[in-house]
Amino acid sequence: MISKVISSAVLGVEAYLVDVEIDLSQGLPSFNLVGLPNTVVKESRQRVRAAIKNSGFNFPVKRITVNLAPADIKKEGAIYDLPLAIGILAAQELVDITELSEYVLVGELSLNGEVREINGALPMALTAKDEEKKGIILPENNANEAAVVEGIEVIPVTSLEETIDFLNNKELNSIINEDYQLDLTPEYRIDFDEVKGQQAAKRALEVAAAGGHNVIMIGPPGSGKTMLAKRFPTILPDLTLKEAIELTKIYSIVGLLPKDKSLINRRPFRDPHHTTSNAGMIGGGRIPQPGEVSLAHHGVLFLDELPEFNRNVLEVLRQPLEEREVTISRSLTTLTYPANIMLIAAMNPCPCGFYGDSKQECSCSHRQVERYRNKVSGPLLDRIDIHIEVSRLEAEVISSSSTGETSAEIRKRVNKARKIQYDRFQKYTITCNAEMNGNLLEEYCILTSDSKELLKQAIDRLNLSARAYDRILKLGRTIADLDQKDKIEADHIAEAIQYRDLDRKLFAN
Repeated sequence: MISKVISSAVLGVEAYLVDVEIDLSQGLPSFNLVGLPNTVVKESRQRVRAAIKNSGFNFPVKRITVNLAPADIKKEGAIYDLPLAIGILAAQELVDITELSEYVLVGELSLNGEVREINGALPMALTAKDEEKKGIILPENNANEAAVVEGIEVIPVTSLEETIDFLNNKELNSIINEDYQLDLTPEYRIDFDEVKGQQAAKRALEVAAAGGHNVIMIGPPGSGKTMLAKRFPTILPDLTLKEAIELTKIYSIVGLLPKDKSLINRRPFRDPHHTTSNAGMIGGGRIPQPGEVSLAHHGVLFLDELPEFNRNVLEVLRQPLEEREVTISRSLTTLTYPANIMLIAAMNPCPCGFYGDSKQECSCSHRQVERYRNKVSGPLLDRIDIHIEVSRLEAEVISSSSTGETSAEIRKRVNKARKIQYDRFQKYTITCNAEMNGNLLEEYCILTSDSKELLKQAIDRLNLSARAYDRILKLGRTIADLDQKDKIEADHIAEAIQYRDLDRKLFAN
């Protein structure tokens, strides 16, 4: 007898349905799996056999053939254990097949029949809804994650026996998606008011947060670069539900979704070590997995001590910074992962860190300083919108008890500026000023006569590239949004220009 169970698998950040077809026939007892199963999938034969027996059912002494379709895509993981077991029992007429095709089944089985959690439950639930399935049956520990998706039943199960009871008797209660409340209000243990001084740097970071711009901070050790960067997420605009789902899908696939959360409600902050490889940064593996740039999607990628990173690792960032996604090609497949990140980089002005410092003399030779700075290429710098010089704090500022604005106060202004941008770009696929292309720059970056003249002078004197010119326009648009102005005025352009001239002062072309 033949039976069919619908399962699901993940490829990239999207899921697709997999037909698990089981044929029981006469002949020498065997258990064959076809459809490009990897070693983990092939080992499911032993887990399924033991789980069926230990759940009180007879395992058929027949020739068992299982086909995983589509057969031309590599199948990986233990998620097919549960559908395999149900399919074998359905072929023996021990499971009611009346509505079996209406449900997607996923889950790993232990030897005693317990259902263990899996990765990628959220994209699988989204695909089940898109394919108009009635519901998804999955491990109990993944149920809250899948319940984010409205419009389908989410059936949490803890064992093979419980799954069979549901399919035969429909006695289990599904999670009611419509009653599921999502909390998108982030909570932070750190705050911008803890940072003393550095008003210019704080202002620059506010502009960056408002427009989604990349930032590099240059200054001596102890000036507060890392402290500022770690508090940067606290002033970022709140995640939208769409962004939260996109982000949660990535973390679900790689198994990094926190156990106590079904939806990530705050923008990520990733700070990889400078020894990170190309694959660790952009993703990789035989079947490519997301890297740091994708894990920082809709959030912050912080690179501390930027010149200490391998130059090749820094250069692979050029595509995701420009395209907002990263494409990884391997012999088996080519996958594209989202990488809409804000890059925050920090570095010293020289190897010892005290070049230009008023309190301590630099011990580096001119050649050492030049070699150190040239580890960061001009094309990469051109993709970083804002360059901030972070100076050493004076003693009276350090010892002062006064505090600055809180993150909540700054975030209110940022949210207002982002709301303007959401409304402006609602008919496009972008959400912030940093993502504008040339056509949108012409349409929305309207300059006054004074600002046009000022920008022209800056291009001539600073020898700015075409990309730097576009960055200044985007920054000017963001500063004008913070001021609630329709046109970009001269003071907006002046502030934008001061964020672009550090590469001309400190870096060789």
